[in-house]
Amino acid sequence: MDDRTIDLIFAGSLESLPPVSSKIVRIFTSSTFTDTTMERNTLMAQCYPKLKDYCREKHGLEFQVVDMRWGVRDEATDDHMTTELCMKEIENCQRLSMGPNFVVFLGQKYGYRPIPTYILSSELQMLRDELASQGIDVILLDTWYRKDSNAVPPISVLQPISSILINFNNKRIPKLQQHDQAVWWDTLAKMQKLFRKAAQTLGNNGKLDKDTMHNYFMSVTEREVINGILNVSNTKNHCLAYVRYINNINLQNLKKASLFLDILNRSLDTEAAKLLANLRDERLPNKIENSNMQKYTVEWIGREGLDTETHEEYLQHFITHFYKNITKLVDRAMRKEDSSAQGQIVTEILQHLHACNNSVKVFYGREDNLKQIESYILGESEKPLVLFGEGGCGKTSLLAKSASLTSTLWFKGMKPISVIRFLGTTPDSSALTPTLISICQQISYNYMLPFEDIPVDLVPLTAHFKHLLTNASREQPLILFLDSVDQLTGAQDANKVSWLPLRLPLHCKLLVSCAAEEDNPEVSRDYHLLRRMIDVEDHFIEVTALGEDLAMQVIRMWMQTAHRDLTNYQWRLVSNAITKCSLPIFVKLVFAEICRWRSYTKPQDTHLASTVMDSIMLLFEMVEKQHGRILVFHALAYITAAKSGLSESELEDLISLDDKVLDDVYQYHLPPVRRIPPLLWTRIRNDLPNYLSEREADGVSVMNWYHRQFRDTAKERYFKNMNMATYFHSSIADYFLGIWGGGNPKPFKYTEIQRHRFNLTDKEGSADRKVPVQPLVFYSKDGKVSRYNLRKFGELPYHLVRARRFQDLHENVLFNYGWLHAKLSSCPLQAVLSDFEDACINIDDKEATRELMLIADALRLGGAILSVYPDMLASQLIGRLLPEIGPNRNVKMLLKECDQTGPDHNALLPLYHCLHTPGGPLKYSLEGHQFAVFGFCLTSDYRYIVSISNKFITWDLSTSDLTRDVNPAIEGIMQQLVLSPDNRFAAAYTNNNQTILLNTLTSEYVTVENPLPTGEYVSGVFLLNAHLFVHGQGTCCRFNMRGQLEDQFSSVENPNEWPYHSMHYTTMEEYWFLFWSGSLDKHNMRLRSILPTGPFSPLDFHSAMVMTRDRSIIYCCTQPDRYGVTKYCANPKEARWLEKKTLPAAENDDVEVLLQLKLDKDETTLIGTTGNGFVLWDFSEESTREDALVFSLPHGVRNISTRLIKSNSCMVSAARDYAVAGVR
Repeated sequence: MDDRTIDLIFAGSLESLPPVSSKIVRIFTSSTFTDTTMERNTLMAQCYPKLKDYCREKHGLEFQVVDMRWGVRDEATDDHMTTELCMKEIENCQRLSMGPNFVVFLGQKYGYRPIPTYILSSELQMLRDELASQGIDVILLDTWYRKDSNAVPPISVLQPISSILINFNNKRIPKLQQHDQAVWWDTLAKMQKLFRKAAQTLGNNGKLDKDTMHNYFMSVTEREVINGILNVSNTKNHCLAYVRYINNINLQNLKKASLFLDILNRSLDTEAAKLLANLRDERLPNKIENSNMQKYTVEWIGREGLDTETHEEYLQHFITHFYKNITKLVDRAMRKEDSSAQGQIVTEILQHLHACNNSVKVFYGREDNLKQIESYILGESEKPLVLFGEGGCGKTSLLAKSASLTSTLWFKGMKPISVIRFLGTTPDSSALTPTLISICQQISYNYMLPFEDIPVDLVPLTAHFKHLLTNASREQPLILFLDSVDQLTGAQDANKVSWLPLRLPLHCKLLVSCAAEEDNPEVSRDYHLLRRMIDVEDHFIEVTALGEDLAMQVIRMWMQTAHRDLTNYQWRLVSNAITKCSLPIFVKLVFAEICRWRSYTKPQDTHLASTVMDSIMLLFEMVEKQHGRILVFHALAYITAAKSGLSESELEDLISLDDKVLDDVYQYHLPPVRRIPPLLWTRIRNDLPNYLSEREADGVSVMNWYHRQFRDTAKERYFKNMNMATYFHSSIADYFLGIWGGGNPKPFKYTEIQRHRFNLTDKEGSADRKVPVQPLVFYSKDGKVSRYNLRKFGELPYHLVRARRFQDLHENVLFNYGWLHAKLSSCPLQAVLSDFEDACINIDDKEATRELMLIADALRLGGAILSVYPDMLASQLIGRLLPEIGPNRNVKMLLKECDQTGPDHNALLPLYHCLHTPGGPLKYSLEGHQFAVFGFCLTSDYRYIVSISNKFITWDLSTSDLTRDVNPAIEGIMQQLVLSPDNRFAAAYTNNNQTILLNTLTSEYVTVENPLPTGEYVSGVFLLNAHLFVHGQGTCCRFNMRGQLEDQFSSVENPNEWPYHSMHYTTMEEYWFLFWSGSLDKHNMRLRSILPTGPFSPLDFHSAMVMTRDRSIIYCCTQPDRYGVTKYCANPKEARWLEKKTLPAAENDDVEVLLQLKLDKDETTLIGTTGNGFVLWDFSEESTREDALVFSLPHGVRNISTRLIKSNSCMVSAARDYAVAGVR
């Protein structure tokens, strides 16, 4: 790839894109089937598994073989699709494969020469007329070919065999089937003769060109060689050819000889031999390099002719040569591959650019939406724009169209940089961290910034991403298009959108899409969060269904492009369906279905559904009919059952372990290796284009449903019976447990048909299914950990729970030291804990749940240590759980393992119970600050704690997860943390007079330098939902939430006598200012209250004060040098605080200094903190006490003042039966 192409890819240009480099080696093997059975079976058993390992271990590539001669169902013969499938597969291999893509094995057999499945109707008419002019009967051609006028131009289609010979596929009555099959092969031979006779004559008369004429004589193998080698420009890097001559074939044994030669009328077919010789000995050697072609000559020995024992030397040379040459071509291709960070990101961007182009190709209409988007992109707005709507409404294609117009029409004469991501469609765009890294790399490349500066941890990475956006300029505007932001995984806090920047710099725009459905709050969760974050109505565009007219217009355009049409009756059916639903996903499904309709299709076979789900049901039904119900059912069910999708090789392995499928696929023959033919799944996938996406899960590229509607329909169709769901979960669990891995043969029963057909005496057999082992950890040759089995960690617990195999879950996962240690070493603690939570939700047994919670809580208690030092696991568990060993069988089993295996990781094991046990007062230890914590607040829903030191940290109290870690890079320490009433903002000031205003949803922050007059320092802050107040001693400043100063006002008091102490606003019209003496020796204070009715007279007091929540009552000390507590009530009419009564003091003691007053939650108990203890007043209705209660501290313990009117925390329990306080 040249530099200019790379520059264009990084800029997000959609023009003349090179193909995407692939992660697959996929080889099409071409042969004539019967004469190469021995070679192909040997490759399958001995060579392909080795090549699979080589590609995976050395290059991280998947190895696949397309052998179209294996596992092709009779149904494929029936509708004559084999040849077309072969050509399609060759094209796929050429498009997808890294290195080799085509290998041909030629012998002395030219092979099957089919008649065309499709012929131009005009050409068939010519052939027919020619035969008729010679007086030859053409009734056969008229019977078997029907004209399809829906094709443009019309074509004639060879009819499925069973539509005329109805017993052709009837395996239940072999006699009838044999009869119809014999009739078909006879009919085929007659039609071959007719076509060749007519083609020869027309060719000689110059009415058909040479190639068209040759079509009627050519074998499938020759057609494969033409497409796979002869028409290819670079055979050196992609193709291999093997030619084998057998000497002295015994023609006396015609049955055997016909496997290796073309026989016609009990003698050699000379026409076929001539055609083969021309291909094998002339055209092929002229095209392919000598080094890529290998010739063998072998002898015909014994009755069989060729046999693995008699020809062992030849076979060994053959498979060694094959292995060596395939690996050579793979290595050569990988050497050219750019594996640098830049090369990988080019691949990632290219995938999205191709996806964008594919969406644009089929886009029509929506001019109004595009105008709105254009005015946003070219306008001044600094907020993101959101496209929302239900699943399948066309958000993706609208976003893609906008991206294509940006790079062509909207920014003419400029060089816009388009960052386009269809999230969740590629392995690197499924989780937040890799997505952000790749976006940062793309932006950095365009503005010539080093990749090395990009952090890998999410918190600093998000900040770096936002900083990179500031590089956008008038000459190089930066536009980001992010489709399906709600599809991202791995954002903390269970919301996937909080990392989005809410304020964009100049010349930068951000367009995102996300799903929103009225009746589905779960789907709409991220949309509602975006609504809270971006508070501007016209930044949300609803994408609705296409509407009848546009939908019909779109279908007609697509049909035109596909060179198809419909009959009037069929168009009416389409129109009726579209009136019921015009969502783009439905329109696509309708289009896919009607493309299959012929003009002669019977009305009862032209169905269209009226909903998306029913359409998908019809699609599944069609795929099941085409490829076999059991195979399709099980393949799609495995994908649907998997927690995060399956890779192609995992799916192939699962089906190869599933004897229900294998019994169906191999009803009539015995396979050389008991595995699924690799191509069966490929062909199913081929019929579900764009409905399955590739994404990353646990470090592997996996397939999953692209649209949620497909997943829901698959569940509805395949999991209606709960036993079936359990069956699939259990099979996947067995696979990840590795029960049949590493050569362990799995037993199976022969089917009745197999026993009958192959004269088997045994009812059962067993076979190695060639599936991998599943260790927890993979080690390198020198015994070091090379990587962890993340796929096993992600999938196994999920499936054991859903298969209700709790015993296996306990022994292998949740009470298994090896599992817990390996998973803790490679995954966050929360990933381990969520396995326990999932099990607890699904287990009904209370005792088992209690044991699970013991382990989970022990892990939580030790979380701060285990997150950093997983090797401490055994000592943490033993130190906490020894007292629980008696009644809990599973805990005992785990601690026994800890005792035996734990010393391998850490020799320090406690002998006694020495750490907090779960169920005690300690719930979590939340660690993350490097310095002392100077303040923390609970959010109003009690779910999160926000804390400050030199940075802000937020913890989720339901999981103990650290959800935000924002370092505002200040010098010094933050003091006094405040939260806005809606919890969206937090603010704190520092000992260096800076104020930090943090958006808790997005982690964006603003630093406000000291706004106060010279000589004043910041001494307090307060937050409303839309305003920040910062005050010093005599001045207060009001800011908006961008940190812009809105107002500055001076204190009504003389700041030298009464500086500000603190302030509290409920609204902009209702607030309170508290002033103090300014000297720590004088505890005098003054309260000024401003209400909507006007300001109150000031209230003076000293030492301690508390207000009720509704701000209507104050308790404080007002008598000079006395510490009696007086109750005051607000009187708005008189604009003052009215003294109600002085509370009775215990034993009339009002001289002991009060440090603090505090009300309990119900405001029925008032607690006063003194130096030597506590005083408590009970205001509840049932209380009969007049005086206060006194609680004295033991000797040597005292309460101290932490700040004016503040002392240590104290609380009253909810039942009001005890009070708790912290003391020094």
